[in-house]
Amino acid sequence: MTDIESFSTKYTSHLSSDRLKHFAAVDIVAPIIVGMLALFAWEIFVRVAGLPPYLLPGPILVFKTLISDWNELFPSLIITLQITLVAFFAAVISGLLISILFTQNKWIERSFFPYAVILQTTPIVAIAPLIIIWLRNNTFAALVVCAWIVAFFPILSSTTLGLNSTERNLTNVFRLYKASRWQTLLYLRLPSAMPYFLEGLRISGGLSLIGAVVAEFVAGTGGAKSGIAYQILISSYNLQVPRMFAALFMTTCTGIFIFVALTSISDFILRNWHESAIRNKD
Repeated sequence: MTDIESFSTKYTSHLSSDRLKHFAAVDIVAPIIVGMLALFAWEIFVRVAGLPPYLLPGPILVFKTLISDWNELFPSLIITLQITLVAFFAAVISGLLISILFTQNKWIERSFFPYAVILQTTPIVAIAPLIIIWLRNNTFAALVVCAWIVAFFPILSSTTLGLNSTERNLTNVFRLYKASRWQTLLYLRLPSAMPYFLEGLRISGGLSLIGAVVAEFVAGTGGAKSGIAYQILISSYNLQVPRMFAALFMTTCTGIFIFVALTSISDFILRNWHESAIRNKD
């Protein structure tokens, strides 16, 4: 390699690195600026309108309440997070295994996939009381089942679509070399379906949190093992609106953290080989 080519390669690499840092900075700084402006406008509006805290508290009061009630709210958030994680991992395992089963036989997929759709379209609020009654001796398991129902379908649907979207020419090559069905699944279909599977993960991560919170609302369980939804309910009943906003803020931040974590995992796995994870360098 000549000196000119070596310099060109180093310059291009350095320029690409700078552009990536620039895009990363924009992705982080821009939402923060918008959020700060929104909070500032919210606080000004509350002060100018003279709204009492039980109607609409300002973000400063919400933040103070969050700090003062942290010892009560954070343990409840941990309970909800435990339900969310157990339901999420159960949805990942069951969704992946069932989608693999669906792609092995079209009759199985056509026979059972409509029931997965029915399970998804049934309002969780309607069936959560029944699940809680059936599992009345284990409230935690009942809440996990409710959250699992909400988080299950996106993984099943996305992974099944990915496994069925394998390029036909590559499939013919595997057939030409007499690869077995499991070899084709392991070395062709699963890698091809990886972007679809990871997209399903990102969707199901937030849905599992929503399912856990909704299930806790329906269950209305209190005591030491109460989740964050119970804290929201009690705060609304007692007109402790700043405390309710603080609990909502914690729940929202948890959902954002789950989404960012799953997005980072997805980008790490798909880096350098899939278009969805390669940033625009132009």
